[in-house]
Parts: sequence; C-alpha cells; structure tokens
Amino acid sequence: MSNLDEDMRPEYDFSGGVRGKHYQTSQPSNNVVLLDPDVAAHFKDAQAVNHALRLLIQLAGQEVKPKIDVTDKAA
Repeated sequence: MSNLDEDMRPEYDFSGGVRGKHYQTSQPSNNVVLLDPDVAAHFKDAQAVNHALRLLIQLAGQEVKPKIDVTDKAA
C-alpha cells in the first residue's frame, strides 16, 4: 500500500468525478479579485462590478493596461 492510499479516507469517493472539469475556468486569463465584504455588499454580481470599474476607467480617462510584475513578492 502506498502513502497515497493511506491518505485516502473511505468516505472519499471520486468514482463519479470528471477529470479536468474546471480546467478551462481556472486558466491564467481569468483574474480573480477578492472584494472586501463592505465593497461586495454594493454589487449583486460580477457584471455589476465590471460595469462600475469600466465607468471608473472612463471617468479617470485612463486606458486599460494590465500591469503584472512577477518579481514583486510583497503583494
């Protein structure tokens, strides 16, 4: 018996599982941002958040340019 078998509890049943079911939705092109609860309370869904952010971008007169600094470990 391998260590993997020893770590699996009898109640774990993956017989109906589908390999890679959520693979496409977890690709790097999807940006996940966690909102603080007081901010999230003002939006009913992701579409409302996106709409508000697009309006803010327009009001600020800024072009959308993603800035990703992979060397910044402090964030």
